[in-house]
Amino acid sequence: MPFRAALSGLNAAQSDLRVIGNNVANAATTGFKKSRTEFADVIAASNFGASGNAIGSGVRVANIAQQFSQGVVSFTDNNLDLAISGGGFFVLDDNGTRAYTRAGNFGINQNGGLVNSLGQSLVAFQADTNGNITGQTGPLQLDLSDIAPKATAGIEVGMNLDANTGTNAFSPAINPANPASYDTSTSLTVFDSLGRPHLGTVYLQKAAGAGAWNTELYLDGTGAGNRVVPTAGSTITFAADGTLSLPAGGTLAYNAFAVVPANALAMTVDFTGTTPSTQYGSAFSVNSLQQDGYATGRISSIDIAETGSISARFTNGQTRTMGQVALANFTNPQGLLPLGDNAWAEGFTSGQPLVSAPGTSSLGVIQSGALEGSNVDITEMLVGMITAQRNFQANAQVISTADAITQTIINIR
Repeated sequence: MPFRAALSGLNAAQSDLRVIGNNVANAATTGFKKSRTEFADVIAASNFGASGNAIGSGVRVANIAQQFSQGVVSFTDNNLDLAISGGGFFVLDDNGTRAYTRAGNFGINQNGGLVNSLGQSLVAFQADTNGNITGQTGPLQLDLSDIAPKATAGIEVGMNLDANTGTNAFSPAINPANPASYDTSTSLTVFDSLGRPHLGTVYLQKAAGAGAWNTELYLDGTGAGNRVVPTAGSTITFAADGTLSLPAGGTLAYNAFAVVPANALAMTVDFTGTTPSTQYGSAFSVNSLQQDGYATGRISSIDIAETGSISARFTNGQTRTMGQVALANFTNPQGLLPLGDNAWAEGFTSGQPLVSAPGTSSLGVIQSGALEGSNVDITEMLVGMITAQRNFQANAQVISTADAITQTIINIR
């Protein structure tokens, strides 16, 4: 009799409805991946196999298959929210146990770790003290301390000196207190080892030689005690084509200048840096002016690039690389074991995790300030519910019909 086959159909329809109900319930769950119910028919067989005209014995649930298609990425106002555009999973560390997720709603805990709402840490490639990314992975720990100051060691000056300028009457002496003794000047802020700012001024005076200019460097004033003494001369010379020819390498070095109570400042001035200095027949202009020192700075923001690189930006304009988000992928993602809480564990059939940087191999890129939503299509689920309901009703009708047939047989005299 078909009772057992119809009963298996009822159970299958109920299982289908349970899967659809779970999908609908998680339609708004970040990083959720829908599942579908896969069925297989049941054939009765003996030790010698099934006959060619065997009638099936019903249906069974063969698999609940997870669907890892891309969910809709929605942007948020939290730059620590992360979404993966493409393949891969975030790697989580739960007290030494690894889990994998597509939900990137992270925040900073009291220890500076980047964690989700369950306290699981985001795993990243670690950075050394110089900000270089290493191949070592581990829970990401953000260094939120102030960045230490750095004393200025080098100044780069890119400018054009007017080739029409005549020899200065005060050459070779430059007196900053007397504007007539120099032809032009430019200033910038430099820093001592304590991060305190000092005004540095480079004075330039047209010398008697062709293309030659005398220079002087002063700190924090124009008095004799503010002059920074050059190590070996302070004259720069331009060739006939207007390019710098002397000193060799275009750099002037200066002796240490005492800045109390910080350490002495020993600096160089490079006239051939990012924008080389020239002497052309046009007005004086400064095209680039920079130095390599900075004051202490507090962290102002955390930036995460598409490649997963995590950088801290400080109030003094400096940045510090703190790590790089690690992503994992699997040969067979459908073999992952669901753990709940938007996470999966490595399974026997999933294969081992392939961990690499975002944007490499088959891995997607990171979108900061965004979250990946559920990939559940409500319309699809509603249609699925109607289908499952019809299947349930049809199997119930089979039982009702079989019961009527059985009753007829019983009533035979």
